[in-house]
Amino acid sequence: MTDALIGFAAVFVLALLRVPLAFAMGLVGLVGLGLLRGWPPTFASAAQVVYDTGFAYTLSVVPLFILMGNFVARAGLAHELFRAATVCVGHRKGGLAHATVMACAGFGAICGSSIATAATMSKVAYPPMKQLGYADYLSTGVIAAGGTLGIMIPPSTIMVIYGIVTETNIGKLFAAGVVPGLMCAALLMLGVAWIIHRDPAAGPASTPSTWPERRRALRDIWGVLLLVAVVLGGIYGGVFTATEGAGIGALGAFGFALARRTLTPRLLLDVLVESARTTAMLFTILIAATMFSNFVNFTSMPGDLKDGITHLGLPPLALIGAMMVVYVVLGTIMEELTMVLLTLPVFFPVVTALGFDPVWFGVLIVLVVQVGLISPPVGMNMFVMNALLPEVGMGPIFLGSALFCVPLAIGLLLVLLFPQLALWLPGFMK
Repeated sequence: MTDALIGFAAVFVLALLRVPLAFAMGLVGLVGLGLLRGWPPTFASAAQVVYDTGFAYTLSVVPLFILMGNFVARAGLAHELFRAATVCVGHRKGGLAHATVMACAGFGAICGSSIATAATMSKVAYPPMKQLGYADYLSTGVIAAGGTLGIMIPPSTIMVIYGIVTETNIGKLFAAGVVPGLMCAALLMLGVAWIIHRDPAAGPASTPSTWPERRRALRDIWGVLLLVAVVLGGIYGGVFTATEGAGIGALGAFGFALARRTLTPRLLLDVLVESARTTAMLFTILIAATMFSNFVNFTSMPGDLKDGITHLGLPPLALIGAMMVVYVVLGTIMEELTMVLLTLPVFFPVVTALGFDPVWFGVLIVLVVQVGLISPPVGMNMFVMNALLPEVGMGPIFLGSALFCVPLAIGLLLVLLFPQLALWLPGFMK
């Protein structure tokens, strides 16, 4: 167990020295395993990890969903989702903030990334809220918090990686994220209502839209809604696998962009390059995390930790709660995927030993990552907001993000106490 603790300490020290976490995990895993097993088998194992990851059929779902999201995003969907939500609820106090949450939920259904959702919606939703006189803490806070829906509402990149690493059914993970994702969106909208109740001037109402304007706005998004319904419905219904669904989604998104005449040759090249860059980043993190995981699993840490916890006599749910606290803390200093891959070798054997459903635990991980992404002082989504909106300053962003941590924490607590919120829908899958 000492070897594994030294390895974790080495990863964090390298991270503090500004070494990218992927390189830090890969280097520590390689050196640690080399010292324990010897260098020839370690190099052979590393080469096999790279080969298996690059040629894994199940991992092809990752670039396909990324490609699907990029096609639809570049086609202007984010603007239209926000406009459709605005014409429906914008006439109410705080209506644009509610519309932001709704648009983030819709965009999350084709994106799968929290940071990408927050970055996109900051360009789409902040200018109209600023023009209407919204308080900066409300507008930036709701965008940062709404962006976290990108990793809960399927398809979710984190759920795909979690499913592959833990050998959990990806389709069931996607199904398990639907109800908690919609619940989190509703809780964020309740948070907006509470803020408006306390500070009515923070979110003034906009001009009401006419019914013809509403029909036009909703008509503009029907194609993508149909695409999402076909892809996710096919996966949930057992018509095709997650990988096949991702392929259908990418092809449908390509056709959608072509039909709208937004896909120029230059834009197509940008989409392909961006998708390749994002995929390369994710695969690099996954390869490095697998190498580090192999090192940790070779030590006695997973077994010692599992035996120690099972002999403590504490309620199993209390142990899961303690894991959630660890994730919240790590979420303030780490990119979400890296954090999950770094901790799974330690936590997942304990979870299975306690008899918990891995699908439920996967949803809990995503929920707690959502909280960590907007938890001061260094939640990742807050820094995305600050980078894209430097004129706002960190003060309002910190305040708004901290306020919206409460609804997401309530959502986490509800799923922790009532697992059927996550497990009800997967129970209907074929």
